[in-house]
Amino acid sequence: MHILVIEDEQRVAELIKKGLEEHGFQITLAYDGEMGKKLSLSKEFDLILMDIILPKINGIDLCKEIRSSRPDIPIIMLTALGTTDDKVEGFDAGANDYLVKPFDFRELHARIRALTNRVQHNNTFNQGFILRFADLEMNLQTKIVTRNNEVIDLTPKEFRLLEYMMKNARRVLSRTEIAEKVWDTFDSGTNFIDVYINYLRKKIDKNFATKLIHTKPGMGFIFKEG
Repeated sequence: MHILVIEDEQRVAELIKKGLEEHGFQITLAYDGEMGKKLSLSKEFDLILMDIILPKINGIDLCKEIRSSRPDIPIIMLTALGTTDDKVEGFDAGANDYLVKPFDFRELHARIRALTNRVQHNNTFNQGFILRFADLEMNLQTKIVTRNNEVIDLTPKEFRLLEYMMKNARRVLSRTEIAEKVWDTFDSGTNFIDVYINYLRKKIDKNFATKLIHTKPGMGFIFKEG
């Protein structure tokens, strides 16, 4: 796990770095809010630890900026500001957790584990009913389909066909397989599958440069980019 630590007191930053590296974490340090912002937006981190009182950009404003660009990244504030108002301000800025200095490394480690486990669980849960491929997104609960943030209206059968193709992306699907899995029939002798594929193409691909539904002559169809 790669953690960004944004702390202006170099001695404190080095202590945090050493303590977390002993637990197997990879640590990158930033000593002011401006550098923290630059790193957080240009590199991939699994979690961010930040102070509130920082040079150039304070932790509250920094947290808001990071949260607006990286809404899913876990953020823990480590600060000497420990009043209820301070904590509320930190949470309102977008922090997931708030730990007051001085702190015990065992507690910090436990909070990191708890937060990352919670984020992973939420991501797994979300992946259970959200399908994404390229700029296409399908919500299996709300039945809303969007491409490049544009809502696409589908009939129930079109929705089911697209769902099956998205779940089997990059794999050639024969007409027989589609008939069996989507229509619950073994009859693929008529052109009804081709008709529905064309319906989908008009809605999913027609107005977009990148085509997602492709025909494999003599084999069937494949859902892929390009």
